[in-house]
Amino acid sequence: MKKEHDAFAARLHAALKNAGIEPRPVVLEKLLARRGVAVTAQAISGWLHGRYMPKPAAMRALAVVVGLEPYQLQYGGRTEGVRDDHDAWPTRVNGRDRLAFEEFLGLPEAQRELVRGLIAALADGMQRKRR
Repeated sequence: MKKEHDAFAARLHAALKNAGIEPRPVVLEKLLARRGVAVTAQAISGWLHGRYMPKPAAMRALAVVVGLEPYQLQYGGRTEGVRDDHDAWPTRVNGRDRLAFEEFLGLPEAQRELVRGLIAALADGMQRKRR
């Protein structure tokens, strides 16, 4: 059992690094809370150090945060024939950006339009600086 927990901790650390997320319990606690999963920093520390495995709901939320399928995070590797919804994301989009996009899509249309305008204004400002 300890081997499985250690292997999971290693996969979790690698997935967090690939997603550009700090492997700190307080950071993960906040990201999981945004997904509706309440987990203590102490439990998350146990995952990161190979002492415990997350419960299924937390495993699913963690997988979304790091941009993997739950089975990949829990067991490693890829399973042929299983559709990966995250393949549509460009590789430069990290876990925090994916979460921001998902939260954006949950906003009412008026707020989404406001965010689009802000992004357009920021992008326009960057283009002017480059000239």
